[in-house]
This record gives sequence, C-alpha cells and structure tokens, in this order.
Amino acid sequence: MSPRTLADVIPGGVARSIALVVGGAAFVGLTAQVFVPLPFSPVPLSLQTFSVLLVGAVLGSRRGVASMALYLLAGVAGVPWFAQHQSGWAFASFGYVVGFVIAAYLVGRLAERGADRTVPSSVGLMVLGNLAIYAVGVPGLVLITGMSLEKALLVGVVPFLVGDALKIALAAGLLPAAWKLVGQRR
Repeated sequence: MSPRTLADVIPGGVARSIALVVGGAAFVGLTAQVFVPLPFSPVPLSLQTFSVLLVGAVLGSRRGVASMALYLLAGVAGVPWFAQHQSGWAFASFGYVVGFVIAAYLVGRLAERGADRTVPSSVGLMVLGNLAIYAVGVPGLVLITGMSLEKALLVGVVPFLVGDALKIALAAGLLPAAWKLVGQRR
C-alpha cells in the first residue's frame, strides 16, 4: 500500500504518530520564535503559517489537527511558544492560532488525496490553508482588538500577502521534491 502522506513513509505505529504530533507542535513553536514585529500591526510577521501548512500536509488531517491542537492547548496553558513568546489567549493574533487547527485539517485532508505531489496542486493546497487561517484570524483580531473589519483586513492580511506568497512557493516546491525523494528510495 502506498503512503497517503509523507509521515506514512516513516515506519511505526502509535508511538510514531505520537512523536510526529509532538514534533509538529514543537516545530511550529520553534518557527514562531522567528518573528518580526510590525509597527503598524498587532500581528507579527512569523514563520508559523509556513510550518503549520507543512505540518498539516506532512502529517495528514488527523495527526495535523492533533499537532496543532496540542500547540494551541499548550500555549493557552502557559507555554510561551506563540509568536513574540506569547501564551494564553488574550492577544491580537490568537484567532490565527485557532485557525491553524482548521488549516492543518484542510491541508492534511487534501494532502491525503495527493494534492501535495505536484507544485501546482501544492500551491492550491497552501493557498486554501492560508485562507482558512485568515478566515478565523481576522474575526479574532476584530473581537480581541475592537477594530473594524476593514482595519483588521488592512493590518491583519494585506501586509502578509507577499510573505505568504513566498512561503507558499517554498512549501509548494518542498512537498513534491520530498515525494520525489521518497519515490527514488523505494
């Protein structure tokens, strides 16, 4: 049987899945520490979205959701591994973190169906994942800050579009390349 996701290439059972879920959460926590505060936005620029989308695609829908749920719950419980070393839930970008769980499911589900095997389909997969993050993050930004929806879009989406395009391009190249390597080793 061929693997459904890149994580399925790694042999093992439950212990493997637990290690991958914890490793995915830790990976997102580490990349969240690579951030640039933006003076005009309460949302920092970080590598979180890049790693969330990769984790979802590599782990698949169930493990991806479990990984991002672990990341979310540990951060709410006090682990300072959200961007800007934040924890809890009362900060401007918390809605985006909640969106990570949805994005991991969506991207993981599409990857399970083979959408991570080519560059064009990987681009589509990553764009949909980003949209899922924005769909939860922007309303969260409105709720937590009290700013208007228009303002939230201006400070919580527009400044990130170029960076997201670069992250999508990188991820869309990495996923098919990884599958090609897996195919060569089989």
